[in-house]
Amino acid sequence: MPRFSLRNIANKGLTLALVPILAACASGGYLLLPTDNFGGSLNSIRRDEDPQLSYDGRYVVFSSDRPGYRAIFLYDVQQRRIIDLPGLNRPGIMQDQPSISGDGRYIAYRSEGRGKSDIYVYDRLTRHQDLITANWQGDVHSPSISGDGRFVVFQSDRTGQWNIEIYDRGIDRRSPLPLTPSE
Repeated sequence: MPRFSLRNIANKGLTLALVPILAACASGGYLLLPTDNFGGSLNSIRRDEDPQLSYDGRYVVFSSDRPGYRAIFLYDVQQRRIIDLPGLNRPGIMQDQPSISGDGRYIAYRSEGRGKSDIYVYDRLTRHQDLITANWQGDVHSPSISGDGRFVVFQSDRTGQWNIEIYDRGIDRRSPLPLTPSE
């Protein structure tokens, strides 16, 4: 007798529209989304890692190899789709370890675009990136941004051992991101 599993159901030709419904029912509260070969869904056939939720649970930011290099993606849980991040990802440059502010406006992440690891903050409203480790000596990783987007904490080995650093972006960052259905 065949075992019940989502893989068996999908392999038998059940439409993909029913798989998330069955997954949620079978998993006790988990919302399992199908893998998408075209990159428009939360899950892909490539390596998807480093997920973080916005405070209200609307957005999931994560890194993925789906474009053929390591990049940052933003998934809107309500609309069930990937949101564009114009100007953030650059082909052939590794971006990973994202962290998202409470309202989903700011994304802190690590990039190796300058030949070493750096920490950036991307503003979804202005589509601008701030390099916060421009003159930093040593390696950096694991950024985390505060709920209001003002502070960024990360690890650094500039003293010869791994320490925790806190960066104050220095201005009031409480203006909310205006959200529209056409994001």
